[in-house]
Amino acid sequence: MSRAVPRTGQPAIRLVGSVQRAFALVDVLADADGELGTNEIARRAGLNASSVSRLLATLVAGGLVEHVQETGRYRLGHRLVELGNVVLARLDLRQIARPHLHALVESTGETATLSAQGERDAVTVDFVQSPASVQGVAQLGRPSISHATATGKVLLAFGRRALPPGPLKAYTSAPIWGSNGELAAIIGVQGPATRFDGDAMEAAVEPLLAHARDVSLELGWTGLVRERVR
Repeated sequence: MSRAVPRTGQPAIRLVGSVQRAFALVDVLADADGELGTNEIARRAGLNASSVSRLLATLVAGGLVEHVQETGRYRLGHRLVELGNVVLARLDLRQIARPHLHALVESTGETATLSAQGERDAVTVDFVQSPASVQGVAQLGRPSISHATATGKVLLAFGRRALPPGPLKAYTSAPIWGSNGELAAIIGVQGPATRFDGDAMEAAVEPLLAHARDVSLELGWTGLVRERVR
């Protein structure tokens, strides 16, 4: 009879020492400016050189570390990039952004929205309603006219989109970047024009930009924006 391990829903408390040491080597290579030899890796990790040699061989076999034949040194492997892309692909943008939407409502007193690129316009995919709103100003799935709304203008400015053809009808926010520097979404605040005087508008800009940057970083953005193709 096999003995099943009880499921607690939590990771095991005891850690595997060899795996921890392998992670330490990955961290050493990540902090290095270039390639490193076995002895230098061992020195920086505070480990025995023979143990480091075996760990490096294991990491090379798994693709996490690359052995450079020409120099005999080591550097991080491309497998880490592949794994990172898998993680980024599974991130739920709404789940990441929602705490920031709540924080924006608290700091500005207005409704905070999250929009994504649609086929033509930016489309609201999530929002947190302001307690001061008598009537809802945000609706899921509602498009934002590209040339006439703050969210739509961000889409045109950073989403590599062209203006709609023909004359634009007259009508009386901050970018969220993805891991490759592309426009991933748009975060904004909405409210009655009577509450958005000069001072209120200025007060909303700083937290809006700060939360947009934080969400971008959580999505894997490195601080670089992909150059727009005209």
